[in-house]
Amino acid sequence: MISINTNPAASAAAYSLDNVSRNLQKTLQRLSSGSRIVSPMDDAGGLAVSMRLTAAIRRTEATQNNVSNAQSFLETQDGVLKAAEKVISRLGELTQLATDVTKGTADLALYQTEVDALKNQIKSLMSETFNGVSLFSTSGATSATGAINTAGSAYNIIASQDGTQTIGISKADMGALFGIIAGTSSAPTTATIASSNGINLVTTTSTYTTIAALGTASIAQITSAIQTIATLRANNGAEQSRLGFAADVLTINKSNLEAANSRILDVDIAEESAKLARFNILQQAGTAMLAQANQSTQSILRLLM
Repeated sequence: MISINTNPAASAAAYSLDNVSRNLQKTLQRLSSGSRIVSPMDDAGGLAVSMRLTAAIRRTEATQNNVSNAQSFLETQDGVLKAAEKVISRLGELTQLATDVTKGTADLALYQTEVDALKNQIKSLMSETFNGVSLFSTSGATSATGAINTAGSAYNIIASQDGTQTIGISKADMGALFGIIAGTSSAPTTATIASSNGINLVTTTSTYTTIAALGTASIAQITSAIQTIATLRANNGAEQSRLGFAADVLTINKSNLEAANSRILDVDIAEESAKLARFNILQQAGTAMLAQANQSTQSILRLLM
């Protein structure tokens, strides 16, 4: 049947060309964006999963930043403890020098002057902060035993992107250390610490009636202080170690999440390049066939003439 109003061949060719053009357009979008899903209708379920994975990746990155900041907090804290350790070592040296029987009262007074300055230095270290957050607890010990008070002295660090895992980091109890060398469980309200408080090389008391007794007692305090700061630094190191492993886990989890998301979302360049070549050829062939189909009705003119 030959008709003028309807050209089935041209309609079929136009339909095929339209499908090829849509597929070619989609392939170009995928290659230009690098994404397999350029429209929700491409893979509605995959898009939903990809959105959840992307959100989890972003939370993991934020958690990594928080853990890194906590590590910096502990590193700063340890730096201050290291400075305190040097102060304690110097106090021990001065205390030992003061036990020399050839030293007179004037010599001991000079030693005590430096001792008092170093005690005040420990006092100033207690107020150190990291980004405005206190590094240390000043609750202190009630006696010169080196006991460390840990109650209420921890910050909880979120260590997983879903918020279910936390790691506690401590505010090192500098009050315990201060209590040993200054004879008080917390920082005094006065600007300086009296020579008779804590490590004392010159002032006898009812308990320590001789300079020798003062020296022996001060050496015992130094030993206790060294043990206390060693414990504080050991706790700090243990917490840094745990945060390091938590950071490793977050890095691995992020890598796995990115790989899973890539399998869903990222385009296969090789496959899409092959499709691009195929659809280009089909488009050219479809265009040529549509032109041929449109020309087929020209034969009707020969019948009419």
